[in-house]
Amino acid sequence: MSKRTAAKPVPVKTGKVQAGASPFRPGQSGNPRGRPKGSRNKLGEDFLSALQADFAEHGPATIAKVREDRPHEYLKVVASILPKELNVKTSPLEGLSDEELEESIQFLRKMTRDGAVEPDPDIKH
Repeated sequence: MSKRTAAKPVPVKTGKVQAGASPFRPGQSGNPRGRPKGSRNKLGEDFLSALQADFAEHGPATIAKVREDRPHEYLKVVASILPKELNVKTSPLEGLSDEELEESIQFLRKMTRDGAVEPDPDIKH
């Protein structure tokens, strides 16, 4: 038996795109009409529409059932819809008018002068 050696293939130009080369010139598309408008979002829109309709009919009752039967899942959902960074700003001075703020400042200054309150050394007066 004789041993056969495989011959190396000879590259042939077939007109097909070679690796790394584009078959289209700049500004030319392989799909000149493009995809139909809305086709990319159709599935998502249909899903959200069906979900909205289902929620409108069953949402409140389902939420109550999950809250009662599976409170840990309920809390997961609540936590998942909260913003990642929750900035709660509460200030006892927030609801005061400028006049009330000025009166408070004057009162605190008087208490500090009278010795009823020690001034904070970190606050510049």
